[in-house]
Amino acid sequence: MAETIGVEVVYALKDRQEIASVNLPKGATIKDAVEASGLMEKYPEISLEKTGNKVGIYAKLAPLTTEVRDRDRIEIYRPLIADPKEVRRKRAKEGKVMKKGGGEADTDEGAASE
Repeated sequence: MAETIGVEVVYALKDRQEIASVNLPKGATIKDAVEASGLMEKYPEISLEKTGNKVGIYAKLAPLTTEVRDRDRIEIYRPLIADPKEVRRKRAKEGKVMKKGGGEADTDEGAASE
């Protein structure tokens, strides 16, 4: 009897995520998992073509030919709406200041006394 593994295939939508649990034979690939999940039929915008959706395992990009392991979480990524580099360029051109972190960087608290 062939050994099987269980994986989750996840597709994040704007307001929720779809999760499909599938059992596959050992040695299956990411492509096999996505096809077995049924998510491509439910969401026709998903494409595994070269210019289609990127995929990964636990937030790390991976090719479709990557062999999956038991309990892997295969993620199907949606395309970016805006290029982050282009957004930064536009803000800089408009003279808007971008802040790093969540608070003020120029505080006297914790500064060494003279």
